[in-house]
Amino acid sequence: MWPDVASAVLPRSYRGLTRLVAWPARPMEFRILGPLEVWDGDRPLRIRGAKERALLALLLLHANQLVTSHRLIHELWGADAAESARSSLHVRVANLRKALRPHNDAARTDNMIVSLGASYQIRLEPDQLDLIRFEWLLAEGQEALTNHDPSEASEKLHAALALWRGPALADFALESFTPTATARLDELRVAAIEKQTEADLQLGHHTKLISELEALVDQYPFRERIQAQRMLALYRSGRQAEALAAYRNARRTFIDELGIEPALILQNLEKAILRHDPSLDLPQLPAPNRSILTASMDARHLDYSLRLAEALATRLPHELIVVYPIAEDGDLADATSLLSQRREQLLARGVAARAAAFTSTLPGIDIARIATELDVDLLLVDSPAETLEDTALLAALARAPCDTAIVIGRERPAPSGPVLVPFTGAEHDWAAVELGAWIARAHRAQLKLAGAQADPAAGVRDASRLLAHASLAVQRAFGVTTESLLLPPSVDRLLEAAYDASLVILGVPERWRREGLGEVRLTLAKDARPPTLLVRRGPRPGGLAPPEGLTRFTWSLSPG
Repeated sequence: MWPDVASAVLPRSYRGLTRLVAWPARPMEFRILGPLEVWDGDRPLRIRGAKERALLALLLLHANQLVTSHRLIHELWGADAAESARSSLHVRVANLRKALRPHNDAARTDNMIVSLGASYQIRLEPDQLDLIRFEWLLAEGQEALTNHDPSEASEKLHAALALWRGPALADFALESFTPTATARLDELRVAAIEKQTEADLQLGHHTKLISELEALVDQYPFRERIQAQRMLALYRSGRQAEALAAYRNARRTFIDELGIEPALILQNLEKAILRHDPSLDLPQLPAPNRSILTASMDARHLDYSLRLAEALATRLPHELIVVYPIAEDGDLADATSLLSQRREQLLARGVAARAAAFTSTLPGIDIARIATELDVDLLLVDSPAETLEDTALLAALARAPCDTAIVIGRERPAPSGPVLVPFTGAEHDWAAVELGAWIARAHRAQLKLAGAQADPAAGVRDASRLLAHASLAVQRAFGVTTESLLLPPSVDRLLEAAYDASLVILGVPERWRREGLGEVRLTLAKDARPPTLLVRRGPRPGGLAPPEGLTRFTWSLSPG
């Protein structure tokens, strides 16, 4: 849940926390998509002995599976191995365990390489072996393609292919087990390339794919899918004659080398190109009818707010509008150039985006006006921590008719850890839960809802029923499962619970305009390790609002 540290001794600055908490050691990492590598944290481990290295490679190819001694002996010493090979295998296993043993931690390695009867097994978590991570990312990319989400598919497949450092098992070319293993792995890699290209073609990246596809055709001339993708990329780039020439070259290769005509996929594609079949055109995605507006008043945190907003805009199709108000004596040309670069990057990733910079003496009013004029669902304002004390700016932002917030925080980690939402059931807390569920779903992060423990002396029950009500609503609307935390009513315990989160989301008090944000929220916003998102519900009903609620949430981001 969170480090087991007494709140009474937990300093708000978290200085000395590493002396109080025994963090788990980083797991050992193995890499076979390229030359064999073993890493113990940030330190590479050298595995001595050709047979020990080959034994490790064999076990990694069958990670979490039993491999019989007979098979290991056959692969390492050949079918005619001497009787002494069995004893030699035991020696090699012992040497390998010793080589992998970090800091004399025998139990950690002996539990990794286990012997069961006449078989051996290496036990790994998914993130310990690049091959397992590659296969998971490949499956997720394929699933995204099936779900018509080319942006996520491209991201997953690019990440999968980035794990390759060269030919798999590059330093075991002479081993008997290598040809079969590398053939399977190479097939998986080419399949990932084909799927990644399919996703990028769907995103409209045909022009920049042409040179890459030319190289792939040279490398894999008989992969008909790659040939077809090359033809389609050329055609969509307005190069019909070259697309038809590519077909003729492919046909000649198949006839000369294999004695067969190309498959129907290529023949039908040639006919479609000749008649300019509309089905070959890039599908026009429906223009999003709602927008997310992100306004940055500090260029240092622009990329963080864009990363957060982009994930939301991609998951629930929205146009992303980026504005950057600067002081009247600021450099408007530099600000405009910065936003133009970010917009081009968003467009290249398939995100509908507009961007504009302008000078302003009243940025809050100008941002609220833009949010009012455009059909905006969310307003993300990235501004200095002093925003919390700037009542004029807060009042101006409160005019926005959409969903609005303030992100405060010293650090800006990637939003991949848990999202924590303290919840009391108040109006703006529902907005915080809704936003938390949206962000958790977009980043595939865990959503934690925190409520108060029971206080028998005061006759107060715990908040578990309230948290269950919110959890059921989140599951219905977003399909996101939550974890409930019951905490003492202490800001220090909230700080402790927030330590391993990537984001804390707080609803503002119902009387925040008259009475301010309150000590607990201010303390969390300023002292929590992750960024804190202060949420205010706007004037339109939100998806999780109770039936009697007539408002929707509004939110604004403010860095510390």
